[in-house]
Amino acid sequence: MLVLLPPSEGKAAPGRGAPLKPESLSLPGLSGARAAVLDELVELCAADEEKAREVLGLSEGLRGEVAKNAELRTAAARPAGEIYTGVLYDALGPASLDAAAKRRAGTSLLVFSGLWGAVRVGDRIPSYRCSMGVRLPGLGALGAYWRAPMASVMPEAAGDGLVLDLRSSAYAGAWKPVGEVAERTASVRVLHSRTVDGVEKRSVVSHFNKATKGRMVRDLLTAGARPKDPAELVEALRDLGYTVEAQAPARAGRAWTLDVVVTEIH
Repeated sequence: MLVLLPPSEGKAAPGRGAPLKPESLSLPGLSGARAAVLDELVELCAADEEKAREVLGLSEGLRGEVAKNAELRTAAARPAGEIYTGVLYDALGPASLDAAAKRRAGTSLLVFSGLWGAVRVGDRIPSYRCSMGVRLPGLGALGAYWRAPMASVMPEAAGDGLVLDLRSSAYAGAWKPVGEVAERTASVRVLHSRTVDGVEKRSVVSHFNKATKGRMVRDLLTAGARPKDPAELVEALRDLGYTVEAQAPARAGRAWTLDVVVTEIH
């Protein structure tokens, strides 16, 4: 099972540690593309703080992120699972997983990134600020920039098993499974169900969507679930107590859609 995750906008401060070693990152087929983004981002942030802040879409209060980006090559690096924070990662709790679940997380979780393309949670990276929605002056829109490199490496990374796609739309645009890979891919949305005047009402949630997805991944890792396709994923989630409604693709070469229905949002 390969789980595709979005990153978090905010990142934890890595503290002390050895700097980034780009050659050590997973998916070495992305190395050239990563180097190009890193070079332009560092140069931009080191040369013109105001222009960099505009390009990165940062408020005045986040001005310090520009200086952080300028030092990416020498900044301390930590495992990506410790750098990414926020609602989804708080619910997933990588640091508190048991040893077996941590091993499964290391091989199963892949975090998409405007700077790195995608990294595994064990890859050591520095804290940075560069979303997939950024348009760099030289390379252009990162969402479009990453499509060709991703298309060359992701089919192999996906292997022959289930792909669980939990990315937000900005990151999903960087790689769209096609063909046979798409047929064993499942995307998930979280719906809040409530009864109003005796009628069920459903709505898409945002903050709680991330929290539910984080808990869901944690439960799958902890349980040691190994679904091989979307149908087996549905059964695994139901066994874990989730209410899941599946929509099989109407045509070949399309992904499944799973609705996880919750009655309480927390």
